[in-house]
Amino acid sequence: MALKKHQSPSGGLNEAGRKHFGVKAPVNKGTNPRRVSFAARFAGMKGAMKKPDGSPTRKALALKKWGFGSVAAARNFANKNKKS
Repeated sequence: MALKKHQSPSGGLNEAGRKHFGVKAPVNKGTNPRRVSFAARFAGMKGAMKKPDGSPTRKALALKKWGFGSVAAARNFANKNKKS
């Protein structure tokens, strides 16, 4: 789990967090294999998209950062673009 100092308020990791964990920035459009993989992982992820106070969860923020408005959108994208 990422520390608060590595989390971006708009979702995902900030530059320091990406450097610390050795990951690349999100790809928010196109059919990049990393984006397809992200969509496939998050399509099956359980959990709410909003907190009880109405603000988005980290899951919702991550989906938005990768260019998906919902879990269903990620699922449809993954199913359409994954290589079986």
